[in-house]
Amino acid sequence: MAEYISSLTPCCCLVSEEIKASFRRFGSLVVDWPHKAESKSYFPPKGYAFLLFQDEASVQQLIDACIQDEEKLYLCVSSPTTKDKPVQIRPWRLSDADFVLDASMPLDPRKTVFVGGVPRPLKAVELAMIMDRLYGGVCYAGIDTDPELKYPKGAGRVAFSNQQSYIAAISARFVQLQHGDIDKRVEVKPYVLDDQMCDECQGQRCGGKFAPFFCANVTCLQKVVLFRYSTAKNRFRSKVIV
Repeated sequence: MAEYISSLTPCCCLVSEEIKASFRRFGSLVVDWPHKAESKSYFPPKGYAFLLFQDEASVQQLIDACIQDEEKLYLCVSSPTTKDKPVQIRPWRLSDADFVLDASMPLDPRKTVFVGGVPRPLKAVELAMIMDRLYGGVCYAGIDTDPELKYPKGAGRVAFSNQQSYIAAISARFVQLQHGDIDKRVEVKPYVLDDQMCDECQGQRCGGKFAPFFCANVTCLQKVVLFRYSTAKNRFRSKVIV
C-alpha cells in the first residue's frame, strides 16, 4: 500500500478513466471515492476523488508538478469536455491517521469520544490539537480510514487522559473545527464499543451477551441490557438511551 494518498477537488466533470489518464504519468494508481462500488457512478458525485499511488515517489512528482497558491496545491487537468481545469491536490500520508499526544497514558474507551463529520483533509494531529485546546487532557486522536484503501472517511476518535475533559467534550455535544480554510461544526458523542458487557451485571445475568443499549446522560454513561432488569428500566426511563 502506498504511503501517500492524494485527494483532488473539484473533479465532478471528470469520469474515473479521465482522472486516471490525467495522473498516470506520475505512476501506477487507483482512482476511488466513497461508495464508488455501490453507486456504480462513473464520476465523483460529490466533486472529489482519491488517487492511491503505489509509490511514494509518484506523489512527490505530482506535488512538484503543482502550482502553489497561498499554501494550496493546484494542477491543471484536461478532458474531452474541459481544458486546463485547475483541481486542488491534497496529499494525505497514511501516518496522518493517528497521533499520540501523551504516550504515557493508556487508551481508555470510556474516556474516548467519537467525532462525526470531520473534514477529510484534517489530520489526526490537527484534530488532537483542536480538542486539547478546547477541553485539555487529550492523549490520542485518530482519523477513521477506509479499511482497504486507507483514505479518510470523515470521522475520528479522541481519547482523553481524565474524566473531566471527557465529560466536558460530550457535554458540549458539538465542536467547531477551525483549521486553515476549514470551519465546520461537528457532533461529539461517547465512543461506545459493540463488544462491551452489561455494566449492571457484567454478563452474569444475561448469558454473557453484549449490552445493546447505552445511556449517554453524563451522570450515567453505562451500557445495559435493559429488558433484563425492571430496576434498570425504571432508572433509565428519564435518560437518553442510544
